[in-house]
Amino acid sequence: MQTDKEIKDLVKQKYSEIALQDKETNQSSCCGSGCCSTEMYNIMSDDYSTLEGYNPDADLGLGCGLPTQFAKIQPGYTVIDLGSGAGNDCFVARKEVGDSGKVIGIDFTPAMIDLARANADKLGYNNVEFRQGDIEKMPVGGGIADVVVSNCVLNLVPNKDGVIKEIYRVLKTGGHFSISDIVLEGNLPDKLRQAAEMYAGCVSGAIQKQVYLELISSNGFKNMTIQKEKIIHIPDDILSNYLSAEEISAFRNGDSGIYSITVYAEKLQAEACCAPGCCS
Repeated sequence: MQTDKEIKDLVKQKYSEIALQDKETNQSSCCGSGCCSTEMYNIMSDDYSTLEGYNPDADLGLGCGLPTQFAKIQPGYTVIDLGSGAGNDCFVARKEVGDSGKVIGIDFTPAMIDLARANADKLGYNNVEFRQGDIEKMPVGGGIADVVVSNCVLNLVPNKDGVIKEIYRVLKTGGHFSISDIVLEGNLPDKLRQAAEMYAGCVSGAIQKQVYLELISSNGFKNMTIQKEKIIHIPDDILSNYLSAEEISAFRNGDSGIYSITVYAEKLQAEACCAPGCCS
């Protein structure tokens, strides 16, 4: 079992390498791990190209959804993007907030921060900034964000409960988040879990869907909804490296699976304390 530090060091090393590759290389080599399919599979990510503000230089093909499409961002908002990578979601969000708003991208990897800043400079944006930091302890003050977005990042983080608490801290009262992430349903075979872990950690840190949703609720968020859900299909040429034909058939026909979900929830005003003696 790897320690939290070992996991974080692995993520930082892996995504430092990815920052130097193009989108096609990342997609064809399982998010940069160089492990997988003989064909070009875009297994996790969705197509951003139809969204206003999209910039192809910032799209490394590493996401598993389109959280900014569902995030209800308005002009003048302050938006925080967790695991901002080369800036893809930040630049889409910037189109929504306009000149009067602000976008802050936070990423753990210095090479990604450098790439995102270079992309922002090329676009001439002065209201998009990128900060290096751990999303378990965000380098921003409390109550500053109207919206938090993130795309396929929490599954890489050992302390998911800590990140959700941080999201609550940085959001304004009345603010909300829209996050795309990978979750599991059912008990995957051990050999399949090992195969899935090769997708750049995209699944290695994923937890059960119900546990994921309960973490959000238990940290005080309200009006939680799943805005989008899709199954992640692992190609047979990957599965055959780890499972027999019979095991592949059992998995295809079973009730377990890997899913991308986009979750929305709100930070609302705390309810008034009415009962005598209940408040300090």
